Amino acid sequence: MAAPSSAASCEDFAEFQELLRVMRTIDDRIVHELNTTIPTASFVGKVDASQTCKELYQSLMEAHTNRERIIKNCIAQTSSVVKTLREEREKAQDDVALLKQLRKEQTKVFNERCRIHYKPPKSQ
Repeated sequence: MAAPSSAASCEDFAEFQELLRVMRTIDDRIVHELNTTIPTASFVGKVDASQTCKELYQSLMEAHTNRERIIKNCIAQTSSVVKTLREEREKAQDDVALLKQLRKEQTKVFNERCRIHYKPPKSQ
């Protein structure tokens, strides 16, 4: 059960969400495999349940580790961009283009975290 590449781009949040959805599908497949391969009492001698469970557990842990790495990487990337823009803004307070770029990144972060809970009014 191969996981998607961990070199995910975090610039497109929809793409990042799709990657996470695909990774959750891996969990679903592992659960399905657990449900279909672990024998009931009547078939206990036909399958090595210990080995099957061990392999499925390793797959599940690998999927979780990959997902956690991708999430932390995207958090770090976004934080780094905002931090760099803030530092540049402190040096060049009259740079309107830089201010716009900083606001765009900060708004992106806001939208990523709050889009389900709050929709700001449209600016006119």
